[in-house]
Amino acid sequence: MRYECLTNDSSLASAMYVPFYAGLDLGRYLWGFTTTVRDSASIDLFKWLVEKPEWKKLWGKDHFFVVGRTTWDFRRVTKNDSDWGNNLMFLPQVTNMTILGFESTPWVYREVSIPYPTNFHPSNDNQVFAWQNKVRRRERKYLFSFVGGPRPQQSDSIRGEIIRQCLGAGEKCKWLECSSSSSRNCDDPNRVMKMCQSAAFCLQPCGDTPTRRSTFDSILAGCIPVFFSARTAYTYTWHLPEDHAKYSVFIPEDAIKNGTANIENVLSRIPEGEVSAMREEVIRLIPRIMFANPMGKLETLEDAFDIAVKGVLERVKTEG
Repeated sequence: MRYECLTNDSSLASAMYVPFYAGLDLGRYLWGFTTTVRDSASIDLFKWLVEKPEWKKLWGKDHFFVVGRTTWDFRRVTKNDSDWGNNLMFLPQVTNMTILGFESTPWVYREVSIPYPTNFHPSNDNQVFAWQNKVRRRERKYLFSFVGGPRPQQSDSIRGEIIRQCLGAGEKCKWLECSSSSSRNCDDPNRVMKMCQSAAFCLQPCGDTPTRRSTFDSILAGCIPVFFSARTAYTYTWHLPEDHAKYSVFIPEDAIKNGTANIENVLSRIPEGEVSAMREEVIRLIPRIMFANPMGKLETLEDAFDIAVKGVLERVKTEG
């Protein structure tokens, strides 16, 4: 509501924001409710929306909304009450709209990934510059670190092997455990940020879904992310560089599973000059992945919100 380009005259608007909080709506009914209940608010919304004159201008191509959860929560195919989520993404009215969420489906054009919120919400440019200088000066005593828990119930997860390799690397790696018995470790932003700031590389394997909030915590800390699946972060095409090698390291999951890749060896072989260049690129990305305090104002920087809105406007301009 503080965006400087808002207008009350819809005939002048380049894009229409639909203030439907899809994640909050679904969160009320995920457990113990029928699919009819879970789907009802979405269906009612779009029945109303398609009757508006603004909709009929471009049949939804200039409309967008934010789901606030990963895309998989809104992609239920069946009507079985035992199946997860609702069917929001499959409603015919959604076909032309742009949907912003923390994780998108790479092959669906209308879905766009936006960064998970971190715990840094600066009010002005100087606070951003001061933070960038702080993480730039940090002494990184560990070669790599991992913030997360094992996934023993997921047969295809590589987290167990990653933890084993981290513990086997001795003082070169540090693990901050996030299992159910030690969840307070990762609920404390100070602990997480301290861990990320103390390592040159931060491991980012898939979790319950391909993407992780930890990816953006590590960038905020100036820690170079190490990915094992292309879907973990390379879907954030609006906010992260197309040249992934500039700011990250990629080690294929299969190489971890079959034992042909040793994380310590891979990272140790990267020349110091390349590490420094990647870290500087990561630090440069910090403004693009953070959400600034809406009560403040950035003068020379664009945050994740600015980039997302600009992306929507460009998409509408191209399609309209």
